[in-house]
Amino acid sequence: MDIVIASRNKKKITELEALIAKYIDGAKLLSLDDVGLYEDIVENGTTFEENALIKARYASASGKISVGDDSGLCVNALGGAPGIYSARYAGEHGNDEANNAKLLSDLSDKLDKSAYFVSTIACVLPDGREFVVEGRANGEITANASGNGGFGYDPIFYSTELGKTFADLSADEKNAVSHRGKAVENFAKKLLELIEQEEQK
Repeated sequence: MDIVIASRNKKKITELEALIAKYIDGAKLLSLDDVGLYEDIVENGTTFEENALIKARYASASGKISVGDDSGLCVNALGGAPGIYSARYAGEHGNDEANNAKLLSDLSDKLDKSAYFVSTIACVLPDGREFVVEGRANGEITANASGNGGFGYDPIFYSTELGKTFADLSADEKNAVSHRGKAVENFAKKLLELIEQEEQK
């Protein structure tokens, strides 16, 4: 089964392939480059769901099962920020250090440090059917950054479930509780269900 991921990030695609393999035998993940889609996608949605759908619909030009995802960190005391702006919270896209510093600064006078990571996955099937699923991981923001694993906000996101920051978790530990791990499980179950329905017609 070929699945096009609306991304050019090889690391992300490898990680998703490992997660999806747990649920779907023989799934092969392809990047946008692999299917000849080279344009930049303009993510101008106002929610994770809208941005994920924008990506999945662009990838659907391949004629294959197409997937787009959007994820980020939502901090309750900041009204859900940084949210869809997680990767560019401090202004520059992907500057983890600056994003973490800004978040800790914005939270410094707040008592409530609770937060959650959200991962939204949108899928467009070759026949035009669409669905969207979500996964969440709850925790809190800690000023005591810890760990060398992961990326983004992982060193300051403390998993209340495991008693460690995401950056202190092994890949397997993180996949078991992460927002992306939960979203992929929900995606795989829904995709298999729809394929089964089609086969029974």
